[in-house]
Amino acid sequence: MITIFAPLFEWVPGADHPDTKAARMAEAIPLYRGALADCERVRGTDHPDTLRWRNNLAMAYRAAGRTAEAIPLLERTLADCERVRGTDHPDTLITRNNLAMAYRAAGRTAEAIPLLERTLADCERVRGADHPDTKAAREGLAALTSKPKRHRHI
Repeated sequence: MITIFAPLFEWVPGADHPDTKAARMAEAIPLYRGALADCERVRGTDHPDTLRWRNNLAMAYRAAGRTAEAIPLLERTLADCERVRGTDHPDTLITRNNLAMAYRAAGRTAEAIPLLERTLADCERVRGADHPDTKAAREGLAALTSKPKRHRHI
């Protein structure tokens, strides 16, 4: 996975609680912004590391509950990944999945579903059916497209 912010939570008591994660991400966002700015300055806007840092900043925004700020970053990162790395590169596939999940979180299901369908098809072809990224795309798509189960009342 591209995201690298998980270790921030390992030492925090109750780190698995959503409020703790959001608070920690809010604290980390300025650090991610600074790292991205440094990477852009030193390596350029199209460098693979820069694309990863932009993705990570977007995911930090999402984790902090700031999806509206994450989406434009992910849209830009996906476009740049497709142009620079190619449509089949693992970073591109992950970024596309991250954008779809951000769309989902923002209630933009109609935009999320085609991205997830494409991501799943590409992941299955490139990474294989059992790869964790393929499974994540499959689960994300299923969550958006499956109908709720109806229980029979007796």
